[in-house]
Amino acid sequence: MTDPSPSEATRIDEATRIDDVYWREEYTPITEDDAFLERIVAQADLPSLLTALAALTGDHTLIPDELRPPLPPVETTPHPHGGMDEAAQARARELALTALKRVRDQGLTRPRLLDPAEARVVVGFITGGASAEDAALMMHELGLATRRPGAPAWHTGEVAPGRDFEVAVIGTGMSGIAAMYRLKQAGIPFVAFEKHPEVGGTWWANTYPGVRLDTPTFGYSFSFAQRTDWPDAYAEGAEIKAYSAEIVDRAKLREHIEFDTEVVSMTWDETSATWEVAVRRDGVERHRRFHAVLAATGQLEKPNIPRIPGQDEFGGVRMHSARWDHDVVLTGKRVAVVGTGASAYQIVPSVIDHVAHLDVYQRSGPWTIPAPNYHDPTPPALAWLCEHLPHYGQWFRFQAFWGACTGRLHTVEVDPEWDRTDSVSPANLRVREKLTAHLREQWADRPDMLDVVVPEYPPGGKRMLRDNGVWARALHREHAALVTSPIERFTPDGIVTADGEHHPVDVVIYATGFKASDYLDPIVVTGPSGRTLKEHWNGDATAWAGICVPGFPNLFLIQGPNTNYVVHGQFHFMIECGVEFTIEAIHQMLRRQAASLEVGQETLERFLAWVDQGNAARAWGQPHVHTWYKNARGRISQVWPYSHLEYWELTRAADFDTDFILRPHPGAAS
Repeated sequence: MTDPSPSEATRIDEATRIDDVYWREEYTPITEDDAFLERIVAQADLPSLLTALAALTGDHTLIPDELRPPLPPVETTPHPHGGMDEAAQARARELALTALKRVRDQGLTRPRLLDPAEARVVVGFITGGASAEDAALMMHELGLATRRPGAPAWHTGEVAPGRDFEVAVIGTGMSGIAAMYRLKQAGIPFVAFEKHPEVGGTWWANTYPGVRLDTPTFGYSFSFAQRTDWPDAYAEGAEIKAYSAEIVDRAKLREHIEFDTEVVSMTWDETSATWEVAVRRDGVERHRRFHAVLAATGQLEKPNIPRIPGQDEFGGVRMHSARWDHDVVLTGKRVAVVGTGASAYQIVPSVIDHVAHLDVYQRSGPWTIPAPNYHDPTPPALAWLCEHLPHYGQWFRFQAFWGACTGRLHTVEVDPEWDRTDSVSPANLRVREKLTAHLREQWADRPDMLDVVVPEYPPGGKRMLRDNGVWARALHREHAALVTSPIERFTPDGIVTADGEHHPVDVVIYATGFKASDYLDPIVVTGPSGRTLKEHWNGDATAWAGICVPGFPNLFLIQGPNTNYVVHGQFHFMIECGVEFTIEAIHQMLRRQAASLEVGQETLERFLAWVDQGNAARAWGQPHVHTWYKNARGRISQVWPYSHLEYWELTRAADFDTDFILRPHPGAAS
């Protein structure tokens, strides 16, 4: 990459010094007395509190090595205060209280930016001494660091003045929002097409009762949109939808979006090196040309509705959780919920008090991680600190991010010498035993149910759900039943299971997930060879880093194949890595005067061999584990088996000279 010109460097410094649409210059002054502050400190998370105080005051005696949190590996639930022992906690509270009084007495209400050297020192404390290799990754997430990686350090008008290069973004869920944000920073003209009337993607579409995050709220945000005034420990769906819309409005992205507009097809024109994109609105189809397309349609968009004999004869209501019909009244109805995954786990406790009878149809039970605070509001001490201690909320978020980098990944690594099918290693067996004990407590009065509710597959083989006891309590109700006999067929007024029993039903709710491997369906994508992307994949969707597909130039998938996490990871981080790679790929085309870019076939094959090897060494990759992570061919095509750092390095270290094919722009100098 060429060095920026002096004028560009000045502009970049001003543009990227603070890269957060929620940035605050002023926080509410602390006026409370010592006793109140003591109560706050007693309830606060200590590593993030000490870190925030040290960053604000510049006093590094608040973060001595002897108080650095040890951060022992997490097997089920996180260790309070990063695993600090009682003596360390007592000393930390003493230091924190004194410093918090100083913040009050000195009237410190403005965050203090950290240069890279100081940022690494402070981050070293909260991460328990992270490696040098993690430094750039951590600076990406740290809002206080100056000149953070993430925002493009270039602008289209300076790299390729006069060059016509417009981008289409398909979808305005989380991936589309990140794409629009970075495209705008780089000055790249773009149009976003959204088939719904508002942004939010899956959070716009999923409005079923009980919908909310199943990851802690502070771990669910962009590095450039670090909101801290979250009302709930696990945000409700409407709150995340509002977060999406607020980012769009704060970043002034709405003017670039065409709502109620569905992309129908895309065809590559080799002569002009553009994608001809057909879109439909109000039944009228029109065509536009774009030099690149960022497909941000996501994996969890197309509902998976199983085909069961007699469905069309059923006289009641049928609906998928992602297409909830709010005109349907469940009160007094006999309801069947098909599935026991994440959406069912939220729907069942939310409707149990309203229905006359509820049958839950289970193929295999889910593993659940205890989360007593799943329906709780944000703790008052946390909310107070976010409002009064500059940048505390961002440090709390940073700690959640760091914990997710590896998460429980070590618990799903396969021990090749292990000979059990219910677990994959000693660590995985320990997790199994802990989670089974949790289930035994919930079903102590029904030991006959343990064979049904305790999964046979290894923990981590499928997505593990957050549990505060409401699921088991719902199924304990007299008018609820857990049905494990497979559904054989529908009748006009119910369901018949394989054991011959007829279950009367008024409303069927499919909580059966999504066709996650059918990327971009039903959009018809035709490459330069004349083959469609669906034909090219032939049931096995593959893309380098989940982003680039050989033979389909200037097409970039965000959250494409092999880019989901199971037991670790932060969703937004992977999105941002994919988007930032894409912005750099466009930069390379512009500065090299190239018309198109595509990944090489050998590059893809090396990537797939590596990813397949990683997935084969995880619990979800075992032959006896049946999961939606596997496509119709049995290949794990949905999830990422490695760490945050490895995806960061993959997308940051791409070699555009050897791994990608760049074709010259017709007007380029020879």
